Amino acid sequence: MHDSYSPVPELNQLEELQERLGGEFIADGFELIEFGEPRHDGWSDDPEFLDAFFPFAYANSSGSLYALWRVDDRADLAALPVVVFGDEGGVHVTARGLRDLFRQLACDRPLWVDWAGAGFGEYEGYHRDGDGRGRARETYLAWLDQHFGLSPAEDPNDLLEAAQRELGAEFTGWARRFVDGL
Repeated sequence: MHDSYSPVPELNQLEELQERLGGEFIADGFELIEFGEPRHDGWSDDPEFLDAFFPFAYANSSGSLYALWRVDDRADLAALPVVVFGDEGGVHVTARGLRDLFRQLACDRPLWVDWAGAGFGEYEGYHRDGDGRGRARETYLAWLDQHFGLSPAEDPNDLLEAAQRELGAEFTGWARRFVDGL
């Protein structure tokens, strides 16, 4: 047994799966990084802003970053909202918690992020089995069902839109205190 990856049991389980897969991606561009490492610090130097996020993964192959947003003092960190910091701009709520994010990842669609919003795109003619990554996705889907009883979202954008409806205005209002242009 090794040291825990994070204080979030769900992320620890995902990290163990990622290690077992030996570098294969479970979803397009998704890769866990060192938990809590402040890679989002270019957005604001204010300690209140920096301390409000727990970065944990790359969100896409261009370097956008997922982080848990400490919206309140809840004990269950897996229930914190997930935000994405876009590598080319924009920061947006993408999931109401880790379980919603896990269901989004199961769809294996590329995430785009810009100042106007974020969303999961479509692949045209894309087949994971053809590039040798199908095994990782199938392993992830089995893991998701076994550990959480979850299946892929019918459309990952539905979960993103639900998170935006529930938390988007609150997040944007809070973040505008620290980040110009939101």
